Amino acid sequence: MRYRIISGNASIDLAKQIARELDVELSEAKVGRFSDGEIQVKIVDNVRGEYCFVIQSTSTPVNENLMELLIIADALKRASAKKITAVVPYYGYGRQDRKSEPRVPITARLVANLFATAGITRVLTMDLHAGQIQGFFDIPVDHLYSRPVLLNYFENEKLNDVVIVSPDAGGVERARSFAKYFNAELAIVDKRRPRPNEASIMNIIGEVKNKTCIILDDLIDTAGTLTKVAEAVKSKGAVKVLAAATHGVFSGDAKRKIQNSCIEKVVVTDSILLSQDAFTKKIKVISIAPILAEAIIRISNNESISALFD
Repeated sequence: MRYRIISGNASIDLAKQIARELDVELSEAKVGRFSDGEIQVKIVDNVRGEYCFVIQSTSTPVNENLMELLIIADALKRASAKKITAVVPYYGYGRQDRKSEPRVPITARLVANLFATAGITRVLTMDLHAGQIQGFFDIPVDHLYSRPVLLNYFENEKLNDVVIVSPDAGGVERARSFAKYFNAELAIVDKRRPRPNEASIMNIIGEVKNKTCIILDDLIDTAGTLTKVAEAVKSKGAVKVLAAATHGVFSGDAKRKIQNSCIEKVVVTDSILLSQDAFTKKIKVISIAPILAEAIIRISNNESISALFD
């Protein structure tokens, strides 16, 4: 089956890696701006009757990248593409997934509606902030996990006496799954968040003394929670503190916090293209291009995606 790989500006490097994995050329699409800042898109290649995969994380600047994705999808729809799959490694606006207090939006649902309106017929994404976001879509969603690539990295590190630390109650399922495959123990941090992007550590459930702790989360934003959890486990006797997350958002002064923390290394994937000033000696980026490429092949061949994680 013929298919096209198209990229917006947010994930061009990742799209090129995926195209190499698939041994195909990246289809040409001109994604620019009019003089007033409006997004201008032209699909150069003929896509009539084709299966199109648009690679675009809705990361910073999230509004720009989201609109790019929607406009590219609209262009493909009007060019008579047969199927349009949005490959969104990082799904922005996913943190507002419920009404946690009065008079707040559910942006995760709003964006899902926008995808369908733009003509997207399928979504391929990775490590959603909450798994139930899949239910907001009225189109098929294939939800991938970065666990295989993260596990492979840490297994090669030959670590001893490992404890996987969930930084909050919401991440327990993720951490438990990782601990099971890694054959490691589990610890949970009881966290209170008085305001957005601000956390205070309360208690640590589980034994971390004389252990190597891997703090596991879906994303790292300001790194406030991460560094406080690291300090907490270190104060409880952890001999080594590492961290891993699928999405390295690294907003605000996250770089400085990580650099000045007791964390020895932070491992993230390339689901978000990092700016050059986001890198420190402590940040390690590993690629999810192979797993995304394999998922694209399986979707194209109507094969099982879940088999990737068996």
